[in-house]
Amino acid sequence: MGNLYNNTTLKNDTYDHLSTAVQVTTWIVISIGLPLTLLAICALVSLVRDGQVAPIYVINLLVSDLIQICCLAVREVAPRGLIRSLFSDVFYYIGLEASVGFMVCVALERYLVIACPLWYRFRRTIKFSLVVSFMVWAFSIVLIIVNYFVMDLLVAMILLSISLLLPFPLLIFFLAGTLKALSASISVPPEEKRRIVGALVLVLLNYTLLFLPTIIWFLTAATRSSGPIFNHDLRYIFIRFSPLVDLVLYVFMKKGAVDKLLACLCRCRMTREQCDT
Repeated sequence: MGNLYNNTTLKNDTYDHLSTAVQVTTWIVISIGLPLTLLAICALVSLVRDGQVAPIYVINLLVSDLIQICCLAVREVAPRGLIRSLFSDVFYYIGLEASVGFMVCVALERYLVIACPLWYRFRRTIKFSLVVSFMVWAFSIVLIIVNYFVMDLLVAMILLSISLLLPFPLLIFFLAGTLKALSASISVPPEEKRRIVGALVLVLLNYTLLFLPTIIWFLTAATRSSGPIFNHDLRYIFIRFSPLVDLVLYVFMKKGAVDKLLACLCRCRMTREQCDT
């Protein structure tokens, strides 16, 4: 009986520590991500006004991140009830699903710039990008609403996991195809190559390191039919950092920003080496 009590106490203490860590992580993401995301969106909107189409998908990606951040804030401050449930479940997952969809759009667009430049040049219009963005949002909203209000919890989690997992091979294909096309391309400037490859690598790393562990967790929990584990906040510990990683995409949308960043890193490295000697 004593051992059972000690084990229960130890589990409760561990859960309290994990919950505290998740809460601290959440507030870090909110305090950093909210103002920077708003600033990045405003800056990218100014690029669209100048006639650039490329930032549209990144803007929508940051908007989906903004929805996630706001839902996390509501979840932390709002009392338990319908409003908190809607924001933490429905709207949060809509933002999450849309985030993955716009990751694919960003990767596809970067791939088309190199692999199909003529086709992309004729299709590169703001109207076309807005139509695609609308379709991504519509698909995300319909999928999450159907999952939340119609499907059984177990079926809903499996379908959500599958929908989030499908873009993985696409992201790998776009990166591999872009690298192959860039190796044979001589008309693309070096700085443009770095911007394109950097954006694709960042999207793939974001998905692989932050989204994929959560998706695997969802599938594992769903196949085991372990109901209580669905409510454990630890499952979001990785994916909550995704909005902060997406902010780096702003660097790859600004011409000259990559070269300035690399030059800054080189200067810092040279300074450090001089100090060591």
